[in-house]
Amino acid sequence: MSTLDHLGAAEVRGVIEAYRVALAAHREPINRLNVYPVPDGDTGTNMSLTLGSVADEIAGVDDPDDLGQVCKAISKGSLMGARGNSGVILSQILRGMADVVAQAGGLDAPTMARALRSASDAAYQAVMRPVEGTILTVVRAAAESAEATLAADATVSLVDLAAATRAAAQAALEGTPELLPVLKEAGVVDAGGTGFVLLLDALLNVVDGREIPAPAVGEGTVRSDAALVEHTADDHAAHEGVGDLRYEVMYFLEAPDDTIPAFKDVWAGIGDSIVVVGGDGLWNCHIHTDDIGAAIEAALDAGRPRNIRVTDLMEQVEEERWVREAGAESTDDVPVVRDRVTTAVVAVAAGQGVKRIFHSLGAQGIVAGGQSMNPSTAELLDMVEGVNADQVVILPNNKNIIPVAEQVDALTDKVVRVIPTRGVAEGFAALMGYDPEAPVEDNAKEMAELASAVVAGEVTQAVRDSTSEVGPIAKGDFLGIARDGIKVVAATVAEAAVGLLEVLVADGHEIVTIIEGEGSTAADTRRITEWLAEHRASVSCEVHHGGQPLYPYLFGVE
Repeated sequence: MSTLDHLGAAEVRGVIEAYRVALAAHREPINRLNVYPVPDGDTGTNMSLTLGSVADEIAGVDDPDDLGQVCKAISKGSLMGARGNSGVILSQILRGMADVVAQAGGLDAPTMARALRSASDAAYQAVMRPVEGTILTVVRAAAESAEATLAADATVSLVDLAAATRAAAQAALEGTPELLPVLKEAGVVDAGGTGFVLLLDALLNVVDGREIPAPAVGEGTVRSDAALVEHTADDHAAHEGVGDLRYEVMYFLEAPDDTIPAFKDVWAGIGDSIVVVGGDGLWNCHIHTDDIGAAIEAALDAGRPRNIRVTDLMEQVEEERWVREAGAESTDDVPVVRDRVTTAVVAVAAGQGVKRIFHSLGAQGIVAGGQSMNPSTAELLDMVEGVNADQVVILPNNKNIIPVAEQVDALTDKVVRVIPTRGVAEGFAALMGYDPEAPVEDNAKEMAELASAVVAGEVTQAVRDSTSEVGPIAKGDFLGIARDGIKVVAATVAEAAVGLLEVLVADGHEIVTIIEGEGSTAADTRRITEWLAEHRASVSCEVHHGGQPLYPYLFGVE
């Protein structure tokens, strides 16, 4: 192919498509570079999903040969589709570049230098406490190289400028461990910066036909997931200065631009990893905080938040692994093909066994997710649109997903009702009252009553030292948790499970449903069922294999 010195609409679309494909190919290697798995999620996945939204937005433009429309689609798609901290920062980089390219009427060498400077400035401005040794450093190095190269030779070609810029970005990426000790300790470079370099590879691919590097065998495999978990708290403290913030809150904020400085000031006092990007009345907002309520109330003071997503960061590592390993190959994100019904059910679930049970109980659509990796409003909306009914009930099965699910009704012509199920056991119980031929309002009333009647409990393992009403908690202890808090602290799974059931199962209860997850064993399940037979002989016991991460046992008592 001939080398290009100017890119128009078609070529810009080609860069975005090449970048999308490259990020998809490098997603898992970039994920494995991430040394902050709890607070930041999977960088490769978040960047790849963000580019997928950009590509989808471009595919919907009226005139794909209109550069202005293409650049506007890049800007909108990246803002609306940004996932996680890395995705939000990437969106600002793409928006900064797209604005300059649109104004210039195309991309040549001088425009590229200005575009990279705009991208760097936008990225730094979006982050309230910029940290060097991250994607910010790599983007800034690329911008500085482009400006210096152009200053030295005003006639430099686009391909030579891009090649020099790519080399500078790579050098900056390789230097990130010297700026962040946690990267040096782990023996890796920055994950977000690695993803950005691929953008320059995609540009060179379009400009000069150069191949985009394929992921190296074993790339990014520097330590096990277990080792990553061990380093999480201290690593995050070194990265952002705050190591104990529990929740990630994200939403779109519809608010006048002049309210945003005050909004940022409020957020600065309640959290960290703060990124606020957007403009013209629409902002994509991301924060790590312990105070979910304050994070949302700040938005209400400024304007109107929507598409709210809350993730429990301390429980994210294992479930992210499950989503990567099980979700990527699962077909459960496709609605079950059934005859048309009056009311369909969409449920959120983690674990292949749990998904199968929801399908067997009548749910037409399953969305992967749970305590962390909360699905977005768009994912729930897609499933709602895909089921064969005009009325839909959503079972969130997690308290963090309830506010996200409640956004769906306003975004579709279908009638959607949310049953505020906070766990899998409540979701199963709700489906006992599901009638596919009944109107959604009747279903919602009956299903909500059944869900609320379930006494739910769960067993999990402590990830840090803490305290509770029943005594001190050491990292590694097993916890028996009811709706109103921790009831048991024990040294083993079985002890925690039996202790919790002793609290939950009372006279008048008839059925105990046991859902086995990762970490359960046949011996532990037998001990639980034998205890029930001896101490709660009036109840019948049902055991199901759910395969859910994080929780060896879930209980539903009716």
